[in-house]
Amino acid sequence: MASFEVNTPEITGEIHRLLKLCGADPEKFESGLIVQQIQNSLKLLHEGLDAGKLKLITRTLKEMRYAYKIFKQYEGKRRISIFGSARTPELHPNYLSAKLFSSELAKEGWMCITGAANGIMKAGLEGAERGSSFGLSIQLPFESSTNSIIDGDPKLISFRYFFTRKLMFMSHSDALAAFPGGFGTLDELFECLTLIQTGKANIIPIILLEEAGGSYWKYWESYVKEHLMEPGMISQEDDNLYYIAPSVEAGVQHVLKFYHRYHSSRYVNDYLVLRLTDPLTNEQIDLLNQEFANLVQSGKIEQRGAFPEEEEFLELPRIVFEHTRRDMGLVRALIDKINEF
Repeated sequence: MASFEVNTPEITGEIHRLLKLCGADPEKFESGLIVQQIQNSLKLLHEGLDAGKLKLITRTLKEMRYAYKIFKQYEGKRRISIFGSARTPELHPNYLSAKLFSSELAKEGWMCITGAANGIMKAGLEGAERGSSFGLSIQLPFESSTNSIIDGDPKLISFRYFFTRKLMFMSHSDALAAFPGGFGTLDELFECLTLIQTGKANIIPIILLEEAGGSYWKYWESYVKEHLMEPGMISQEDDNLYYIAPSVEAGVQHVLKFYHRYHSSRYVNDYLVLRLTDPLTNEQIDLLNQEFANLVQSGKIEQRGAFPEEEEFLELPRIVFEHTRRDMGLVRALIDKINEF
């Protein structure tokens, strides 16, 4: 395998000229990231990858770019992803519950993201109606990829790979609802829980719903607590990361309550920043320090304005603390406490 250097002045200069030809400023930070993408692509020329691997890399970048482009056109609106079986009949109580749940959130200004097949996915799209729906279809050999609700809509995005599709679900969702389903539903649910539990994704409300009197989530939770929580494979506080809703109405209220005062979060260096719609009182900050001291690596929970490194929502008040980077279930409890004040 021949050695190949892509950071030489000659190659970098050619890439900069190409960016200028496309109307971009090579000195901007964003342009620097594009330069890195081009350089990494050039490295593939001499690394001996077969055509199959090169196709996967190329298709992945195309899928991600196009999906981000579509979602960017609808910034500023809350979105919920809905998972569930593609095989649920349209007269089944779970189908009707998913349709009602999506419809009620649409009335509150939320958009729905789900698959583009039938069953629970079609119910979610039908409830939200076409104008408030995104359909993320996956190419499968044995199931219809697009239902009649989203077919032909510009917000229908087709994926070849499950991992790029799941990335788009997670990176664009402010909440997630799961209805009974098969391997795919549980895969999506557990990936969401894992990403939040490990701090790789922002905490969002996860609602588990089904027909009245159903036992799907009861047995799911029984397995999680008996075989994961009791042996210590997950933390006791991790059950804060999901909510088994007794009704559609309770599920809707759980989503809305999560954003009652809490707005969003991010890390700035070692500090976890929780943005709020309204400031807390000194007494409330004191209560948080008493109840959630285990989350703080050093110092204490404080209220302040935006850090200089931040670029978004600068007008919102914040509470910040040096986080241990652990116990995300307890962080979820902290958010619930803030919303209860």
